[in-house]
Order: sequence, then C-alpha cells, then structure tokens
Amino acid sequence: MKKFIGLLMVSVLGGLFTLGIYKTFFEKGEFVVEHKDNTPNFVTASYHPSALAAAETTDFTDAAEKTVHAVVHVTNKITSRGPSSIQDLFFGNARERTQVGTGSGVIISPDGYIVTNNHVIDGASELSVTLNNNKTYTAELVGSDPSTDIALIKVDTEEELPYLAFGDSDHAKVGEWVLAVGNPFNLTSTVTAGIISAKSRDLSGSNSQSFIQTDAAVNPGNSGGALVNTNGDLIGINTAITSRTGTYIGYAFAVPSNIAKKVVEDLLEFGNVQKGLLGVSILTKNSAYAIENGLNDIEGLYVNSVEEDSGAEKAGIQQGDIIKNVDNIKIVKFADLTGYLNSKRPGNVIQVTIAREGSTKTIPVTLTKMNSFTLNELGMQVKNISDKDRKKYKIKGGVKITRTAPYLNNANLEGRILVGINGKEIRNAEEAKQIAATINPNERNVMIILNENGEAERYLF
Repeated sequence: MKKFIGLLMVSVLGGLFTLGIYKTFFEKGEFVVEHKDNTPNFVTASYHPSALAAAETTDFTDAAEKTVHAVVHVTNKITSRGPSSIQDLFFGNARERTQVGTGSGVIISPDGYIVTNNHVIDGASELSVTLNNNKTYTAELVGSDPSTDIALIKVDTEEELPYLAFGDSDHAKVGEWVLAVGNPFNLTSTVTAGIISAKSRDLSGSNSQSFIQTDAAVNPGNSGGALVNTNGDLIGINTAITSRTGTYIGYAFAVPSNIAKKVVEDLLEFGNVQKGLLGVSILTKNSAYAIENGLNDIEGLYVNSVEEDSGAEKAGIQQGDIIKNVDNIKIVKFADLTGYLNSKRPGNVIQVTIAREGSTKTIPVTLTKMNSFTLNELGMQVKNISDKDRKKYKIKGGVKITRTAPYLNNANLEGRILVGINGKEIRNAEEAKQIAATINPNERNVMIILNENGEAERYLF
C-alpha cells in the first residue's frame, strides 16, 4: 500500500513538473508590447457591433454570380499613322501603329447589346468583347454620348447571352451595400464590395454631372463595368476614380443607371441623346449675392431666372421660387436636379414642388427640347428665337445670342439676333451650329446681326 501511494505521489509531482515546463516554455500567452518610438497608435473610430453584424449577414454571392457572367472585357484597338523615329520625321515616312486599350462593359440584353463608357471605345478602329466564358466577339459601335460618358456597342451571336436588368438608381440609398464588377488591370471577373458613399456628385465643377460615389475598389480597367446592389440589379456604370496615383485610393464614381438607360434608349431610337429642358437658372450658393441676401442657407434651389418659352415659364415658375422636390425626389443641390433631368427627355411631364412666399405647391412642368448651342467657332452661345422675337423683328428665322466669350464683351452682342454667316441664312440653332462648324478661322468671315431696332449690322471676324 505504501509503495502504491509513493508511486502515485511521484506521478502527480511528475505531471505538475511537466505541466509547468509546458506552460513556461511552449504555451503562447498574451503579451503587452510597450512602444518606445513616436509612432502614433491609431484607433478605429465609430465602431458599431450591430453594423458589423449586418455586414456579416449580407450575402453577396448571388449578386456576384449573377453579375460576373454579364460583365465583359472590352478591347479597343486604335490604328494610327505617323513617324516613329527622328529619321521617319526627317524623311517624311509614316508608319502604322496600333495601340490597345481595355475596359469593361455590361450586357443589357440577351441579343448582345452592351453598355460601356465612351472613353473606353473612343477612337477605336476595332472593338472586341470577351465574355466570362472566354468567348470573344467582334463588336460594333451603335452610338455614344461624351457628355455622360456612356456608349452602346453590339455583338452578333446566335445564342442568348446572360444580361443584367437596369435597377432604379433614384431609390439607391447612401450606405447601401454595392458590388463593383469589372476587369481592373486585365484581371477578368473581379468583384469588389463597398457602400454608396454619396449621390449626385459633380466632378466637373459645372453642375453637369451627377455620379454615384462608392468606396468599392475601382481601378483602371473597371471603366464601363457594373455597379450592382445586393439583389444584382444594375444601378450604375463604373466610370471614374479620383486619385493622385492613377489607382484606387478610396473614391470611385458611377453613372447612375437611370441616366445610362435613358442614354441607351435615345441612341437606339434617335441616334443621339434627347435632353429635356426645364428652363431655369439657379442662384449659385456661396456667391456674394446669395450671402448678402440671406439665400445661402435655403433648403432647395433658388430660381434666379426663367427662360422665355420654356416649360418652366409656361407652367408659371417664377424668379425667387425655391425648388424643393421633383417627382418626390428631394432637391438639395443643383446636381440633384440635373442628374434627375438627365434621365428625362423632351415632352416628359415632371412634378416640381416649389416654395413661394411661405407656402409650397406642386406644379406640372412639360420639359422642352434643348434649343441652345455653344458655337465655339464664334465665341458665343445661341438659342432659337421666341414667337415674341419673331413679331418684334418681323422675321421668320434666326437665333438669339445668349452669351459671348470675354473677348466679345465690348461688342454688346448678348440679346441680339444672328441671322446669317458668310451669306448663309440661319433659321434655327441647329443650323447655326452646322454653319459655324464649316467656317475657316484663317479667312475673313462675316456675321449678320440685328440690333435692338431690328437693323442688320455686319460684323467681321
């Protein structure tokens, strides 16, 4: 018995000794390391466990599976001729060179229509499209719109292709999860995730753009690819990044799907983009006038002027009205308004909610056709004349000069009627644009302009 107890004690002591050795030399514990340098200790801000849980429960797999097969790799070959060396330049030799650019596109119909960016296909002498299954097709350009950076191309195939349906970008929410699918750096079928960071972003500074901003990683080659929600609905066409290095640093931008869809439909039906005009100019916030008159902090857009014969004028919108909503879309900044109008065409009726003298009311407005053009060759902007102008000047055609370049300010041409260029009669703004495009700036040109009294004056330029 004593011998058994002795063996038991030796075993217990041996076990404790072994356990102590293991704990001391082999088991990894927690260590606190005290930094002795000046490196700052960054802490994650605004950590919300509930938000993390929501992200973990979001399933991206169905949307990704649905999208990758509808996103294609677009190859753009540009062939040009020119000297490739000093010797070629000296002897006047021209050699053919081919440059290859790549991007992405989204199949939007089973018969092969594909939407992409204008800058992806711009200048192409040859276009090809590679599907996710590695099949390659030759593509033809249907049409493009540089102002929205949207282009439509087509491949011919006997089989039905996988495609994405357009979603409603107006109802996309800031903070909503999205996927960006494309071919960055020629890495096909790449899927990245993020959220919608903002809407109605204008990168031009001219209030002519209205992008969806996202923090999903987008890099060169993603242009023309799909931005989809977790249902796999196409809510944007990835277009641009803001970066000092040329690669993704946290900001990416997409053309909203409602704008892209409208551009595609216009290109198919009309061959060009039909732009609906509301007919108001908006007071610029932070301007001296806005600050001095207490208009800088209003919620909405202050109508600075109303264009004659426009839908806004005919509907009764006045200077001083504040636009609050359009078709129940809240209007905070000008890009909200232009972004929504870019999804409409002439003849569409929109419901504009305005504030006037302490009360609000909703007015139906019929959008009119964009009838003004910038004539860079003449340094001016013109628009079609109104019925009032026709009666006043007793003319049937001509265009009104609405804006001139700074070097023409002393001529006081704004408000006058341009009726001819180089002996060619001008009947409307479209004709003015066509005729102006044919002038030779190296030769003497003549404009016939009516003054305030309706008298014709000749201007040489």
